[in-house]
Amino acid sequence: VQLQASGGGLVQAGGSLRLSCAASGSIFSINDMGWYRQAPGKERELVAAITSGGRTNYADSVKGRFTISRDNAKNTVYLQMNSLKPEDTAVYYCNADLDEPYNYGMDYWGKGTLVTVSS
Repeated sequence: VQLQASGGGLVQAGGSLRLSCAASGSIFSINDMGWYRQAPGKERELVAAITSGGRTNYADSVKGRFTISRDNAKNTVYLQMNSLKPEDTAVYYCNADLDEPYNYGMDYWGKGTLVTVSS
């Protein structure tokens, strides 16, 4: 199983970016999916998560600015980021809790995509 993230880049403060993360491989079903981020010198933190049924959870710092969504048919999770701030600068990682044909509750991470917000 692989998670391939894309969509990072350099954007000015107030701008928008959309991250995508597609899961591929031998997947029976995907449970929760989420986005985490890690800024230089800081610990990795949860940004947003979404259940298979579409229930969402956001970090307080991104509520009202970021939106997480998923396309179950494509095994893909998205993060729409609006009104970006310099403090959103970080490497963003996607995460998936999924079931393989003979292994349940497996936790996978993408390699990360860099988001840089200039002031």
